[in-house]
Amino acid sequence: MSGPVFDNLRLPAIAAPMFLVSGPDLVVEISRSGIVGTFPALNPRTTPMLGDWIDEISERLAQEKNAAPYGINLVVHHSNSRLEADLELIVDRKVPFVITSLGAAADVVRAVHGYGGKVFHDVINLRHAQKAVEAGVDGIIAVCAGAGGHAGLMSPFALVPEIRKIFDGQIALSGAISTGAQIASARLLGADMAYLGTRFIATKEATASAGYKAMICETTAADIVYTPNISGVAANFLRPSIEAAGLDPENLPPRKEMDMSDERKAWKDLWSAGQGVGSIDDLPAAADLCERLRDEYRAAMGRASSDPFL
Repeated sequence: MSGPVFDNLRLPAIAAPMFLVSGPDLVVEISRSGIVGTFPALNPRTTPMLGDWIDEISERLAQEKNAAPYGINLVVHHSNSRLEADLELIVDRKVPFVITSLGAAADVVRAVHGYGGKVFHDVINLRHAQKAVEAGVDGIIAVCAGAGGHAGLMSPFALVPEIRKIFDGQIALSGAISTGAQIASARLLGADMAYLGTRFIATKEATASAGYKAMICETTAADIVYTPNISGVAANFLRPSIEAAGLDPENLPPRKEMDMSDERKAWKDLWSAGQGVGSIDDLPAAADLCERLRDEYRAAMGRASSDPFL
């Protein structure tokens, strides 16, 4: 466990990039509060729109004296037709932080390192972590059981120590983390940072629908369905949203039979969340949530701790 890797970080946490949920307002409010705010490159519908988002976020954060950096998630997979153009734009704008998914690409890492940016890669097992290490990433995100979106099945107590054996860089832990005490637990387990997604869906600035946010506040871990049939890759979804679409969560047909060829349709109508929903019951402003998380973290770690975030 090490100290801060990002400038102006006031809590060892990253707000995960959430498809169709993370927008400029959410990213700015999180980063200005001392947590790393991120969004998927594919949330803006086109590469020129991505440039507009980057410019807006950069300009707004430049007005803040102590803002944490922001980041962008790139899907590094042959199915992403925008990868080359989006990466070129990210390099041109010198985006400070990039998260890669569905492939650890050394050329992407080299491109971001070329201007001084940092790259983290998300993994669900040790094999993927080894590929990330070989690609030269600065950090690895251990996406463990119970995480929202595309998630793995490994316990953090198994995956984090395994990754640490082969990697001395930053490790961020993902999976059902919704409180400051849970961020502290991630640090005590040996991770450097926590990675929170679902908790930030239920905030005022998130671009999720009102119904989606309400469902986050009303459900528990028992309402999470883990399936590859919706997006093509195993992911966690809210059972009530599947039922509302007229589907049987226990007997989902293959993805090709559900007219899910448009990736946006899958995530827009069938809502993703992690098992941490049971800890979420309110809809605060993102800045207020960040302050609460910091207070909870300090209380959990204890004043006598040598932790640099206290």
